[in-house]
Amino acid sequence: MRKRAIHILLLVSIILTFSSVSGQDLAFSQFYSNPVYLNPALAGNRICPRITLNYRNQYPALGNHYVSYSAGADSYISAISGGVAVMASADMTGLLGSLSGSAVYSYHVNLSEKITMNAALQAGYMQYKLNWEDLIFEDMIETGTGEIIAGSEKQPEKLKVGDMDFSTGIVFGYNERMFLGGAVHHVTMPDLSFYADGSSKLDMRITIHAGALIGLDEGLQTSENEKLSFSPNIVYMQQGKFHQLNAGMYVNVYPFVGGLWFRHNFENPDALILMLGFQQPEFKVGYSFDYTLSKIGIPAGGAHEIAFAWFLPCPKKEFRYKAIKCPSF
Repeated sequence: MRKRAIHILLLVSIILTFSSVSGQDLAFSQFYSNPVYLNPALAGNRICPRITLNYRNQYPALGNHYVSYSAGADSYISAISGGVAVMASADMTGLLGSLSGSAVYSYHVNLSEKITMNAALQAGYMQYKLNWEDLIFEDMIETGTGEIIAGSEKQPEKLKVGDMDFSTGIVFGYNERMFLGGAVHHVTMPDLSFYADGSSKLDMRITIHAGALIGLDEGLQTSENEKLSFSPNIVYMQQGKFHQLNAGMYVNVYPFVGGLWFRHNFENPDALILMLGFQQPEFKVGYSFDYTLSKIGIPAGGAHEIAFAWFLPCPKKEFRYKAIKCPSF
């Protein structure tokens, strides 16, 4: 285990010696348990106020170094004809940590009797922190004994970097239960370089997602909690040279929900995602496990994810906008 950890640290140290480094966003497997993170246009899509909490622990067998958190709140406000949201997320990888916060406005409009549209703008701030003291370089390893000694590598000018961040998204809904959406995160490609004379632009993250929520008894339903329904979905993500396709389905036997997804990273199959959830009108809670299919293998521990959402009562007002009812998880 110590040998594996040293190899990982050496790899990261080599990457950091270059002036240009591209980053990749944290990812959640329960896409619709964190809807505003997936697409800011989903802010307020449920109409009633919603609070979401998400936790993800990836590859726990490697030392609990890949832990992600997210918290958000959103609601539809009729006075401004749209949804608003606030969201914060943190990602801890042992060597590199990130923290971000943002606010969202999503304009909602009925294009026709059956077609609705949400269009959103998101603005926030993100910060990266490098845990330099945890890095181990080649000249710090004593030949023969493996003892860690002082090295000659120069520390970067900054160990904390931050920049403003902007994103946008759009979602179309048909008959309240079929939807197609797209989002572009990091539109301005913020520079998060730790070196004053370097550049580390964060690549834009492009997301396209589509799906439907179908009741088995009466076809496309409009009620909040069908006794029996299923939901086929697809989510495509691209960030720099990274391409990922997720395809899966949820089955709802109220109050329980089960899900099975396949995630493919184009270069190689990545994981099977197994999910189980429990929902009530006031809340929902879900657990998912990523069974790793890539070369790192299941000995790394896969990924465990827990999601919780609290649904607050709706204001006693008449809403002219039709909700886009995405899956619960």
